[in-house]
Amino acid sequence: MRRTTLAVATIASAALLITGCSGGGAPAADDEELATAETEASIDFAIWNAAQQPAFELVIDAFNEQYPNIDVQIQVTPFDQYFTKLQTQGSSKTLPDVFTMNSLNFDKYVDGKLLAPVTPLIDADQLDPANYPTALVDGYSADGTLYGVPQNSQTVAMWYNKALFEQAGVELPTDDWDWDDLRTAAKSISDALGDQGVFGIATDLTGQQAYYNTILQAGGDIISEDKQTSGFDSPEAIEGLQFWTDLIADGSSPSVQQLADTPAPQMFNSGKAAIMFNGAWSVAEVLASDVADVSDIAPLPQGERRGVVVAGTAAVVSAYSDELAAARAFQAFLGSQEAQEIIAGEGLGNPAFLESQHVFVEATPQYNVQAFADASEYAFPYPTSRDTSAWNLLESNLLPAAFSGERPVAEVADELATEMNALLEAEAK
Repeated sequence: MRRTTLAVATIASAALLITGCSGGGAPAADDEELATAETEASIDFAIWNAAQQPAFELVIDAFNEQYPNIDVQIQVTPFDQYFTKLQTQGSSKTLPDVFTMNSLNFDKYVDGKLLAPVTPLIDADQLDPANYPTALVDGYSADGTLYGVPQNSQTVAMWYNKALFEQAGVELPTDDWDWDDLRTAAKSISDALGDQGVFGIATDLTGQQAYYNTILQAGGDIISEDKQTSGFDSPEAIEGLQFWTDLIADGSSPSVQQLADTPAPQMFNSGKAAIMFNGAWSVAEVLASDVADVSDIAPLPQGERRGVVVAGTAAVVSAYSDELAAARAFQAFLGSQEAQEIIAGEGLGNPAFLESQHVFVEATPQYNVQAFADASEYAFPYPTSRDTSAWNLLESNLLPAAFSGERPVAEVADELATEMNALLEAEAK
């Protein structure tokens, strides 16, 4: 999951759900015996990214060194069909034994009682939640119980083009930049290089890349911890939204329409933006771009506090698996340092296992990739509820008018919060 617009499409496909499903028996007992080296079983492992299959084949080979009699079969379903297929399988309680989950759909499957808790693995010291970013563990927990083993950590940091800073006579970013530092630099670069079509900053105006982070940095929240109330109408959230409106208004950033016509990564990677907020997945994109040799990374600038959302996938196990012990053994191995370093070594992003993130960092030594890893220390879980898609759609429909200056930010934020609260109230019924 890379951006809110993608998240809307993802969740919309699974918006009907899964509670009160027919078919299947009772979930397997939580205290079921765990697998041993002698356990014989065949399990399915569902993923959506075919590019990951070779790396997971290597993981399975390593897993079979410990569990030689557990056969793991990978099922690949394209992303645009993946959650629709899971929805059907969930309704009949025929989900894969182990499958990849994202935070945006997680609540539905927990509420549907379709996921086996990780508790037995923790109790048996086969898995330690402390090995992963707290925000990711919280994001895959419900009522204090962990259900998903984090697989990767997708935080956001700030890319910058050293050549454009130099041309504009602006000092390079430092790790302790705050909002005022960014505003000053972005405005100075736009003023100096605007006649060349260069903007000081370009960032896709989605939650994950842009305004969720600035809302958090201002001290606000997108949704309350109990997922019952919107945070968009708080003074802090309004300040976090106003941050982007102001950058557009003074010419530091492209307009809403310009960003719709030419996404921010395209601008940055072609040398038309000096700064960009983007996620850990963008390393490969910049490395292959025209600005690869003049780019670097810094932490996001801080407001009242440091803040960034973190998203990432997790490995979950069907509560109705006929091979629960074997499925849990593979789930635990997917969360191990060994497995996550295999995946990171194949260039598939920043692993969630904290002690494995050095593999991601060392893979591209020319950039300060450590900024993505360090962001885990002050990250917040990606905001979700049982029907995130509904209020994500409100964001997409309402916020452009605030960012463009067509309507006051506070007015739009109040409308968004009011409509979001109604949706959250309906969810709770």
